[in-house]
Amino acid sequence: MDAGFEAHLRAGEVEFDASDAALLRAVDDEESLNRAADALGRSYSRAHKRLTALEDALGPLVVRQRGGSGGGGSRLTDEARDLLARFERLRAEFTGTAEVEETVFDGEVVARDGELATVETPAGRVRALAPPVESEVEESPDADPETVQVAVRADAVTLHAPDDAPAAAATSARNRFSGTVAAIDAGEEVARLLVDVDADATLAALVTMSSVEKLGLDEESAVVASFKATATRASPRE
Repeated sequence: MDAGFEAHLRAGEVEFDASDAALLRAVDDEESLNRAADALGRSYSRAHKRLTALEDALGPLVVRQRGGSGGGGSRLTDEARDLLARFERLRAEFTGTAEVEETVFDGEVVARDGELATVETPAGRVRALAPPVESEVEESPDADPETVQVAVRADAVTLHAPDDAPAAAATSARNRFSGTVAAIDAGEEVARLLVDVDADATLAALVTMSSVEKLGLDEESAVVASFKATATRASPRE
């Protein structure tokens, strides 16, 4: 089980995400599941199967009318409109927080591979996107170590329970730190967590409140934090 940034609402094993919200909005606009699927470039069978799975977990979302003088069609239930409103509040809260939240670690570049650099930080090694350095500095054996600052966005961090963390080779999020939750700032739908990773800075992460509850997170909970190299930036330290 993991907790990541991408906005979603969870009901049991089913997650309601942006793709599902788009399907409900299309049904509302087109007044037909068939036309909604066409508008989204999805097959009717795929859209119907997904809607059935959502309704099994969340209750009635679409009322279907067959034939009649109006030719039939579909409309959203009040529960579906409440669900969409809750999802939009969740996404807005995520977006507003994520725009400014990041953790910065100091480090030294120990290797480069194209646009990616491997940086040694107090918390461990991090792969990050990094601008190229001038060739004469890079090739000089007497040059000082290249010092950088590594910025990690809170929305890019995924938290795992230690026993459920996937192997590094099994995920594209190769950067990972083990740590403990130092603080939880809970909102209505989103929580901001600070994770102690034995560095000068605590690692900030954004997760849904449902994920906090699902993972049973509280202060001093052990977690594994992972994040992708492409969501991490290394820049020269001033």
